[in-house]
Amino acid sequence: MPQILTGDGTKIWMLRDRKAQFLRWGGWLVGALVFLSCWRVISDATEWFFVYDAGRIAADIGGRAIPPRWSYMDKLWEPLWDTINIATLGTFFALITAVPVAFLAARNTTPNAWLIRPVALFIIVATRSINSLIWALLLVAIIGPGVFAGMIAIAIRSIGFCAKLLYEAIEEIDTKQVEAITATGASRWQVMAYGIVPQIMPAFAGIAVFRWDINIRESTILGLVGAGGIGLQLKGSLDTLAWPQVTLILIVIFATVILSEWVSAKVRGAII
Repeated sequence: MPQILTGDGTKIWMLRDRKAQFLRWGGWLVGALVFLSCWRVISDATEWFFVYDAGRIAADIGGRAIPPRWSYMDKLWEPLWDTINIATLGTFFALITAVPVAFLAARNTTPNAWLIRPVALFIIVATRSINSLIWALLLVAIIGPGVFAGMIAIAIRSIGFCAKLLYEAIEEIDTKQVEAITATGASRWQVMAYGIVPQIMPAFAGIAVFRWDINIRESTILGLVGAGGIGLQLKGSLDTLAWPQVTLILIVIFATVILSEWVSAKVRGAII
């Protein structure tokens, strides 16, 4: 711990020396300047009149949105089913692709650490870096609107997430089991099937259920860009200012997410 001497030779203990203290205050000063600079950019690009009037507008919309239009529920069952299918099939196809990518990315299973592993890591980073809504926008432009574009968007977005968690689980396996099976003269594929796969199956199941839960939430908004599902009904209701329908759709989305959270928690609890 640093110390300083006073004029009469008394030692005063300090938490930080003078250099560390200046660096600390300099860091706070730089942070404050960055914050003020960012705030100025945001402030210049903001129409503050609308912000000041937001409370009145919110109260007006809230008054129009209540009560929900319960009779509109008959038109939501099919889009809701499409949303669940988008999430489920998207997760399924993502897992099929993520498993080999994870094995190629893990240090202890990749065939080539200098060539193949970087390619697998690039796939993981690339698919995780772009939001599913952006993938949906691109796919709607390429293959047209509909649930198929939404399913592919969910699948692509999920590959990196699932593969990253899975290859980390592969790298953390108990190597003694692998060495024991290798010592029996087993082939590379037999070692993988009997020494590695059984160890990562609980992690794989947990990752699959967790990602499916996330995809349920993400698939509810893909319809905003034409990728099908209940988001398409939400966009139509917003465009026509049908606020009672918007309220009902938001209630349905909220209930669906809560149900998927419950199912996910139950399945993960059973696995763990």
